[in-house]
Amino acid sequence: MSVFDDLAENTSRQLARRLSRRNILSKLGALLCVSGALPLLPMARADSKDLDNSPDLKGKVGSNDCNYWRYCAVDGYLCGCCGGTMTSCPPGTSMSPVTWIGTCRNPTDNEVYLISYNDCCGKSTCNRCFCSRSEGEKPVYHPFKSGHINWCLSSKTNVYHCSTAIVVGKA
Repeated sequence: MSVFDDLAENTSRQLARRLSRRNILSKLGALLCVSGALPLLPMARADSKDLDNSPDLKGKVGSNDCNYWRYCAVDGYLCGCCGGTMTSCPPGTSMSPVTWIGTCRNPTDNEVYLISYNDCCGKSTCNRCFCSRSEGEKPVYHPFKSGHINWCLSSKTNVYHCSTAIVVGKA
C-alpha cells in the first residue's frame, strides 16, 4: 500500500508546485462556462430514418383522422384538412417559432415519440377537422405544457389557422 501512497503524494506535490489555487479555480470556471453552452450545439434530434415518412402513413389510418396516434396531445384544427400536411403549414401561413410538446405511442412499432405541435399563423381559422385530445395534459398553471394557448402570439401575426404534428424523435 505504501507504493500507492508514495505515488499519490509525489503526484500531488508536483501538481502543487506547478499549479496555483487561482489557476485551478479559473480552469474550473472556464469548464463550467463551456459546459453551459453544450446544449446550444447542433445535434441530430431524430433517428437516421425519416420518421415523417413512416409506413403507417400510407396504411389504413388517415393522417387527417383525429384518432391518429400523432395527434394524442393536439388541440386545434389539423393542417392536413386546411391545405397543408401534418408537418407543414398551408400556403399563406407561417409556422409559429414556439411550440408545445407531446409524447405519443405509435401502435405500429409500440415506441413512444416526442411530437412537436406547431401552430400555423397568418390566415383566419380553418374550421375543418377540429381535434382536441390533450392526453396527459397538465393544468393551465403549466402553460408550456398546454395546447390551449394561442402559440401564434410569438409570430408576426397572432391569427391562428391550424396545427401541425412533427415527430422530433424517440422519447
